[in-house]
Amino acid sequence: MKTSGKSAPILDVCDLYKTYRLPRRQELKAVDGVSFSVMPGEVLGIVGESGCGKSTLGRCLLKLTPATSGQVLFEGRDITHLPERTLRPLRQRMQMVFQDSYASLNPRRRIGDLLAEPLKVHPDAQGHKRSSAAIATRLQELMELVSLPTTALARYPHEFSGGQRQRINIARAIALSPQLIVADEPVSALDVSVQAQIINLFADLQKQLGLTYIFIAHDLAVVRQISNRVAVMYLGRIVEIGDADAVLHTPAHPYTAALTAAIPRPVTGLARPVPLQGDVPSPINRPSGCRFHTRCPYMQTRCQEEDPILHPIDDSGHEVACHFPLSPVASATHCNG
Repeated sequence: MKTSGKSAPILDVCDLYKTYRLPRRQELKAVDGVSFSVMPGEVLGIVGESGCGKSTLGRCLLKLTPATSGQVLFEGRDITHLPERTLRPLRQRMQMVFQDSYASLNPRRRIGDLLAEPLKVHPDAQGHKRSSAAIATRLQELMELVSLPTTALARYPHEFSGGQRQRINIARAIALSPQLIVADEPVSALDVSVQAQIINLFADLQKQLGLTYIFIAHDLAVVRQISNRVAVMYLGRIVEIGDADAVLHTPAHPYTAALTAAIPRPVTGLARPVPLQGDVPSPINRPSGCRFHTRCPYMQTRCQEEDPILHPIDDSGHEVACHFPLSPVASATHCNG
């Protein structure tokens, strides 16, 4: 896996909001003031429970869903308010892999036609329209990259398994040689054995093509296989972000500690971790102060009154939004049950 250097971020997100207006003057802040940067060649995993806003965030990053406010800078250019005509050439360099491998493929079109479409719509690196021969060559390359036979190009989506369809979706995402791929729960609908194969494919392509990933998932065990940085979301906001080893092995936020404690481990005889109490609060009527205080075993009065902001806890870029971050000893005890 490639690691990030000291070059400029490929993606810079600043104070991003996505608010949905509801009846009776209610608001749902699906993304609530999110900020982070992603360096070229990096794999940032975004994790959190269902409904925390991570998929909405992923769509806002590529402007598939317009953000309410904030900035998204791709390769130093603010794309937040670009008109679609201006944004279209940039689409080649940022792509998305969706969760539902079947719904994202037109069932009435052959795989070869689906993969050829973006190659016909967008020009090549020199700005020229691709020839039929060039497209055919590229389709063969894509099949080889995702380990599918070229005979798959003549078949329809329903003729493939879920894992094979996801390989086809990945092939379509890399068809135009993008720099950034946002993968939204790409393995959550697959069997565990197939998940491992797709994760390995993502990792191999990242090494071969120098890709940058934002990998969205609710399964920490999946994220830690591929990510070198991890961001944890809760109720629309990032509550912890940092190097994957630091976040997953010595979490500073009680919510992250609870998630890591819930990862199944093949070791018997250990005490069972205490599960989180209560349900996730409604995003329409969030708690005052820290949004996690209603479920936090370490809650104090300040947590009910003051909303914490992300702040660094060391020199490695590890940040946490908590008034009373866990110490390494406390987080290790929590994770081990």
